Amino acid sequence: MRNQEHLRICTAFGKAIRQARVIRGLSQEKLAEFSDLNRTYIGDIERGKRNVSLVNMQKIATALDLKLSDLILSYEERK
Repeated sequence: MRNQEHLRICTAFGKAIRQARVIRGLSQEKLAEFSDLNRTYIGDIERGKRNVSLVNMQKIATALDLKLSDLILSYEERK
C-alpha cells in the first residue's frame, strides 16, 4: 500500500476514535486504562501514527462502549 494511502487510513481511524472518546468525556489516560493499552499508544493511534491490530481495535471499541462495527462505520464516514 502506498504510504499516502496508509497514512490517510490510519488518520481517519484515529479521528474516529478521538471523536468517540471526546463525546464520552474520556481523557486519553482513561481510554488507555479502560482498554488496557498505553496512553502514548492511544495518542499515536489518534494522530494516525499507528496501524492498529484487530485485537486492539476491539479493546478500544469495548472501552468506548461501542460495537467494533460502529467504530469502523464511523471511520468509513471519514475516509
